[in-house]
Amino acid sequence: MAQQIRIERTKSPKQKPDPNNLGFGKYFTDHMFIMDYSPDKGWHDPRIVPYAPLQLDPSTMVFHYGQAVFEGLKAYRADDGRILLFRPEQNMKRINASNERLCIPPIDVDFAVEAIKTLVKVDSDWIPDGKGTSLYIRPFIISTDPYLGVKPSSTYMFIIILSPSGAYYPGGINPVKIYVETSYVRAVKGGTGAAKTPGNYAASLKAQADAEKKGYIQVLWLDAIEKKYVEEVGSMNVFFVIGDEVVTPSLEGTILPGVTRSSAIDMLRSMDIKVTERKITIQELYDAHEKGLLREAFGTGTAAVISPIGELNWEGKIITINDGKIGPISQKLYDSLTALQYGKAPDKFGWVQEVK
Repeated sequence: MAQQIRIERTKSPKQKPDPNNLGFGKYFTDHMFIMDYSPDKGWHDPRIVPYAPLQLDPSTMVFHYGQAVFEGLKAYRADDGRILLFRPEQNMKRINASNERLCIPPIDVDFAVEAIKTLVKVDSDWIPDGKGTSLYIRPFIISTDPYLGVKPSSTYMFIIILSPSGAYYPGGINPVKIYVETSYVRAVKGGTGAAKTPGNYAASLKAQADAEKKGYIQVLWLDAIEKKYVEEVGSMNVFFVIGDEVVTPSLEGTILPGVTRSSAIDMLRSMDIKVTERKITIQELYDAHEKGLLREAFGTGTAAVISPIGELNWEGKIITINDGKIGPISQKLYDSLTALQYGKAPDKFGWVQEVK
């Protein structure tokens, strides 16, 4: 796709937020990228315009049938001022996998990455430079036909917005407490579990709210049929260090194939650490803990990169992992991945792209 991106700059720049109090997903930059799809033109009219509300008909199909997909990645400010992206092409390939499942026309991966880079460059003065901070990038596609009827839309909008975000761990990496969900289910084989679509997250909210009332920050989902196989945590893939082996649930079509997950696997193997992707039962984890073999547990995702898990609660049976502290493998992985993302270490994997 050799389309020219039209740029309309804002005449009323926003006041930037306090860089020491950014949080996550609370503030948005001056501009956004939009591109439209119609059957006769395909994807067309790529443009960067001032950030503003969308004007959509009340009958717009996305409101009623949820035909939408999204992604999440970050831009990082290196110490030398460079702006770096971490494997953006993988996110755009994954959005196409989600598109396929949701009957949305595919986008051109290279052009989508170029759109991200162009928007980030336009709003580059919004990229925070404090330790652990970043510019969160949210590409998404929505169905836009004004029609009440269950069918794929014929028109769509591809939009990218940006949000300056604070350090995920302002006080250091503290292990989280996880509640193992046994009442609700999130996805089944043949469903949309492997797609990054809003409906998956809506389906998780009730269990998440119940877990928070019990004092737990996240939910660990089990498989929907037997409710015994570990799948993923709300916004993260999960890993367990059992003995001298790192084990993570295999991709069976019900969990999201995380970009950070894939990167963690490759990086661990480059450290000569054995990593196995396979089915894992929750009982196996508790048995391994009983035998003293469950050394660490952690989640991987864009927001936190690595999130150590210090406690699991499965039907009232609580276990503490590694004395509730981050383990050496989790720490090494976090340090290594973030060093790449912020340009502090040589990129032997070819994962980092510079925005020029």
